[in-house]
This record gives sequence, structure tokens and C-alpha cells, in this order.
Amino acid sequence: MSNAQHIDVGHRSAVEIGALINAGLVSAEDVAERTLAAIAACEDQSIFTRVTAGRALTEARASSRRLRDGRPAGVLEGVPIAWKDLFALKGFPTTAGSKVLETDPPVEADATVVTRLKAAGMVCVGRTNMTEFAFSGIGINPHYGTPRNVHSRDVARIPGGSSSGSAVAVARGLVPVAIGTDTGGSVRIPAALNGIIGYKASSGRYPMDGVYPLSHTLDTIGIFSRTVEDAVLVDAVMCGLILPIVRRATLKGVRILVPTNIVLDGCDDAVRENFERSLARLSAAGAVIQRGPLPAFDEILELSARRGTIVNAEAYSVHKERVEGEQAHQIDHRVVRRIRAASSMALVDYIAAMLARQRILSQMTDEMAGRCLVAMPTVPETAPAIADLEADDELFARTNLKMLRNTMMGNYLGWCGVSFPNGTDAYGLPTAILLSGAPGTDEQLLSLSMTAEKIIRDGDD
Repeated sequence: MSNAQHIDVGHRSAVEIGALINAGLVSAEDVAERTLAAIAACEDQSIFTRVTAGRALTEARASSRRLRDGRPAGVLEGVPIAWKDLFALKGFPTTAGSKVLETDPPVEADATVVTRLKAAGMVCVGRTNMTEFAFSGIGINPHYGTPRNVHSRDVARIPGGSSSGSAVAVARGLVPVAIGTDTGGSVRIPAALNGIIGYKASSGRYPMDGVYPLSHTLDTIGIFSRTVEDAVLVDAVMCGLILPIVRRATLKGVRILVPTNIVLDGCDDAVRENFERSLARLSAAGAVIQRGPLPAFDEILELSARRGTIVNAEAYSVHKERVEGEQAHQIDHRVVRRIRAASSMALVDYIAAMLARQRILSQMTDEMAGRCLVAMPTVPETAPAIADLEADDELFARTNLKMLRNTMMGNYLGWCGVSFPNGTDAYGLPTAILLSGAPGTDEQLLSLSMTAEKIIRDGDD
């Protein structure tokens, strides 16, 4: 262990850190202590809402005991992980980025997915910041501060939301993996803006007990990581598997549908240019690029405008008493306004929206049969300045809708998706491409993504 102090664990992948620990080159306790020290020393103290130092050190010591006894839990033994402030952690209230929930009683058990990753040897270092109640793609939080995009060179820029702290924690190298939720883009958007991998699972892939809800229909869990390989390993554990069944797959013959409606409208030049470059690289690797309109996208937007949205209706059912009662003044006014917007949505409109979703979802699933993905820019623009959005509620609302526009299609349709960093703009701000698969095709998407990652990132097929 004499050289342990010379081994840098920051900015390493989960696989690399796990290998170092399993090889005895660094101890799980040392990794936990360095991680906690890095969090404490970080110039941005808005990333975490709670650091669980005691738990982290206890779990790290347990990892070391297992290794000494020759019974490691697996390749993720001793690897640090952070959780969005929506996941139940035993002994603490789940605050969902809100001050009004701080006085809730502590929960009595971890969320199931937390339990599974703990059993795999991962070490919980804390809870990460988020948009209050997970209801925005921007990532601003007036109560706990707003994590800053690590790629900002001039002014503080948004991290994306709602899983803001989880994305920034990984992008800054504080942890190799963090877990978020995604109801309209809340994993893929901040992953894109911060230049890391963001994987959103298909609806229903993981148990959701112990996860604070926003929309029971659209809520999913997602993984932030430095590599697709890390996401594959974490996904397997959260699915209850001992080992992943995902294997790297060729892109030859894979159909990639590129919508020509909606998703390219108003894109920054750099976003569009890097997207086209990524498509060219995927094509060179054997993927079959098919461009054309996806009428389902137009129908989704038309239905949302005419009937109202499922997410707003279900968020209102969760938070009605808060946003209509005395607690409303303690909640971010932008969140209150968006949730209250569903108060006039009739039950008949909600039912019609749910029935239409099932019909459109079925049609699109049939269209994506076989080895087929959909490609689009994850977000249409790079990260704007925080101050501009804080100062102008109308600009905030427009920007939020634009940030959510592409990713929300995947939630509506039950898709799984991986956002890959694919370049930067002239200011060094990341752009990203999103590859999505039909509901329940997560293994296929992840298998193809393991191959696509290197091709997209550096063109080496």
C-alpha cells in the first residue's frame, strides 16, 4: 500500500477504481477518504445537499473486510457513488431539493436500488442537488444553490436538470458514478451539458420503491458515468443481476432513424455540426442512416398543447396541497407556476392523453422493430448563463421548454436512451448526441452503445 498515496482516483472510471481496490493498490477506505476530502475542498459547495461521511467510511471498511476475507462483492467493490436527492437513504428525510421536506421523518430503509448497489460493494458518499421536486430541465435551485457547469470559462452556466448535482459530481471527477431520475430528460440533459455519459432506462426497468415521485407514468432512473462500460455494470446490479448480460455489438446493419421534424429546429450551429459529424462516423462504421419525419413527434406536441401534459397532471396530484397551500411561498416560484398550470386540466383530457400515449407508443415500437435506434441532438443548445435565466422568468420558461423538447419524446414513448458527448462549441461547452431504443431494448441499446461510444468520441471504428 506504500504507493497508494501516489495513485490518483479522481476522474477515473468505476471500472478503474474497482480494479485498483481489488488489486490491493489502494484501499476502499483510502478512496472514500479522498472522495470526501475532494467534496469538502471543492470550490462549488452546491453539488451535494448532504454528504454521508459516516456511512461512506462504514461501507468502505466493510469493503476492505470482504477483500481481506477473500470474498469481494464484485468489480464495483469500494467504488464511490452519489444519489440524487430523491432516493431514500436510511436515517434521513428525502428532501427532493426542497426546504419544505426537511422536517419530514427520516426514512426507515434505503430505496431498493440503493440496497442493491450497496450489496455490490459501492460506497454511498451522499445526496446530490437537483431542481426542486425534479420539475425543470435547467437545474437552478434557489434553496441549496445551483451547481455550476464545470465547462464554464466566462460566467457561471447551468448544469441542466433536474439531476444537476449528480451530473456535475461526475463531470468534476468527485465520483465516477451518480444516479439520477429522468421524467422528461433529467439525466440526459445534464449529462449532455456537462460532457459525460447519461443513460436513461426504459420505463419499469428498475424497482421505483423509495424513489420520490414526480410522474408515476413517466418517471425512470438513469445513470451518470464516465464510460458506457460503467453504466452497463451499474445497470446490471440495479436489475438484480450478478453479472451483466450486455456484450459489445457491431453497428453494421443497425438502422438509425434521424427525425427531420422538431428535433433539429433552432439548434446551435455547433450542435448541428457535431451531430452530423457523429452520424457520418456511425455510417462509416456500418450503421444505416435513415432520415425522415416521425409524425409521432408532431402528434405528441399537438396533444400536449391541446390536452395538457401527463407529467404536469401527475405532478399536480403529488404536490397539490403544497403549491396551493401555505407552503407555496417556500417553494421555487417557477416550480409552483408550472405545477399549478395543471390545475385546470380536466380528467377527460388526462384520460385522453393517456390513451393517445398508448396508441402512439405502440405505433412507434412497431416502427423500431429489429436492430433500430433513433438519433437526435440531446439538447439543441449549449449551456446558457445562470444569471440570465434567474433574472427573466419568461426566458427561463422558454429555455426550459427548449431543453426538454427532444428528450421528453423518449419519456412519452417509454424509450431507453444514452447521451454521448460528441464535441464542443467555440467556447468549449459540450454538445451531445442521443441514441434511443424502443421500450425494453436496453440490452441492445447498451451493447450498441459500447461500440458507438468510441466512434462518436474520436471516430476510431
